[in-house]
Amino acid sequence: MHKTIEPAIHYWGTPVVLISTTNPDGSANLAPMSSAWWLGWSCMLGLDASSQTTENLKRTRQCVLNLASTDLAANVNRLALLTGKASVPMHKRLLGYVYESDKFREAGLTMKESLDVEPPAVFECKVQLEAVLENIHTFAAGDSRMAVPSYAIEVRIVRAHVDESILQPGAPNRIDPNLWHPLIMSFRNLYGYGESIHPSKLAEGPEETYAPWKFKGIMGVAGKMVSAYARAKFERQSSNA
Repeated sequence: MHKTIEPAIHYWGTPVVLISTTNPDGSANLAPMSSAWWLGWSCMLGLDASSQTTENLKRTRQCVLNLASTDLAANVNRLALLTGKASVPMHKRLLGYVYESDKFREAGLTMKESLDVEPPAVFECKVQLEAVLENIHTFAAGDSRMAVPSYAIEVRIVRAHVDESILQPGAPNRIDPNLWHPLIMSFRNLYGYGESIHPSKLAEGPEETYAPWKFKGIMGVAGKMVSAYARAKFERQSSNA
């Protein structure tokens, strides 16, 4: 039987991302978060408007999304109540946050030089996504239950680095979901997940059908035409709205 409730938070279970950005003095900041989702090569991040990560992103327009796996749970936990902002915001002080200038060291993680962006990646993370800022939107400004001002931040991935241990054999551009074990945050607790529990109809066809740009020849032309048609139709509908 369902009951109507009012939970304090809606953290239903999303992957933990360690966002690395560059501070004004050139040092690296590292922040754990889990309000993230992807479409294509773009990602939406939900961040506190007062965080150092947000300020760094607005200023430099660059970051690395380091996806934590289950074996890094202890490292992630060391970052939980740390902030890279020397003047700790009041709401974070009340939650027990303290300032830490070197969060890589505190978490026992190693910096790895990025190729296309300035912030370093996290060497220990099996997935490192270099990204650039595309848009920033105020989020839930009209929701009285939103505790602090927040942003929905859209970033575009420009380069993806993946450890070979989680790639499908014979398929250098595909992740093997049976080998990739992301760290999940659900209602402030850290979890992992195991093997697939049920066959997925969405997984029956090739992944490339979701990325027409991956195809060549006739299939590539057809895919680009379908994408162009969908974009044109969306723009027409948006302009008439």
